[in-house]
Amino acid sequence: MIRKNKWKLLVSSLIILSPILAGLLLWDKLPDNMVTHWGIDGQPDGMSTKVFAIFSIPLILLVAHWFCIVMTSFDHKNKDQNSKVFNIIFWIMPAVSLFTNTIMYKVALGQYSNINNFSYILISIVFILIGNYLPKCTHNYTIGIKIKWTLENEENWNATHRFGGKVWVICGILLLLCTLLPGHGIAFMVMFITIFAAVLIPMIYSYQYHKKQVALGTATITQIPTSKKTTAFSIIMTVLICIGVGWLLFTGDIDVIYEDTTFTIQADFYNDLTVAYDRIGTIEYITDDQPGIRTMGFGSPRLLMGSFENKEYGNYTRYSYAGCDSVVVLRSNEYVLVINGIDEKSTKEIYEQLKEKIMR
Repeated sequence: MIRKNKWKLLVSSLIILSPILAGLLLWDKLPDNMVTHWGIDGQPDGMSTKVFAIFSIPLILLVAHWFCIVMTSFDHKNKDQNSKVFNIIFWIMPAVSLFTNTIMYKVALGQYSNINNFSYILISIVFILIGNYLPKCTHNYTIGIKIKWTLENEENWNATHRFGGKVWVICGILLLLCTLLPGHGIAFMVMFITIFAAVLIPMIYSYQYHKKQVALGTATITQIPTSKKTTAFSIIMTVLICIGVGWLLFTGDIDVIYEDTTFTIQADFYNDLTVAYDRIGTIEYITDDQPGIRTMGFGSPRLLMGSFENKEYGNYTRYSYAGCDSVVVLRSNEYVLVINGIDEKSTKEIYEQLKEKIMR
């Protein structure tokens, strides 16, 4: 598959990476921090540095693109697969890359603020396209509705995919109607239910079709053998993904660098922050802090960073370790800053160092 479609693979990969070029051309116009995540209400709730936003998102999509292509090519049952089905695999990631990065740049340039409707349109188009191509998908191990009854019986596979194609087209149209619904909460709930239905209904149909085959005595099992290459590749990718997720969730440090007139908070996975001592009005040490709600930034089992809101501080900025309840609270006329160390001892040291610098 890869050899036969090497030019298509090259072109699709370049399209996925093309937003990087656009980002470089727009570099001077883009802000240093760009919105890269939105909440269910369509409002920004996560930001990344300009470098991360421009380079990382296309590269992540490129890795996902190649993963899908390689996994599909390892399946020997796809040698006779419908070429139109392969086209979906080759072009869905380029479309997602162009769409998502275009919206991200437009938001960064101040042209859009709410992206919910655009998301519904993209998901709707994807569902309708997949729905049209599902009936054309031949019996295989990597593409389509891969559950026990479809994999064991080709007749069940064909019937389920014909039915599933209709379901996905209908669900795609319903998702498009989300753009007309009042209130983000209602639209999100309709989207969640629609996607859940698109997954569940074909599975129920396949099981009912299997029961019908059993009753008629036609439920023959034709198990698809798993390729050793596919199994090995799946194991390797699963291990790499687990390592990557574990690294992101359970690593990262926050360091406070003290200088003559300023101090700098250096943080992994988030923007560094430099603060002048003479801009701080008060400093306080608190042993039982409640973070509140993160409205923008980075959160993991180890780190809590970004913009937060709670009753005590209102809207404030936070750089902290999640496992330590002690914090140093710095207040000025402009903002509230909350920081800590990995434990109570290191947090106390930060407090003493900053207090000495501020009181000079």
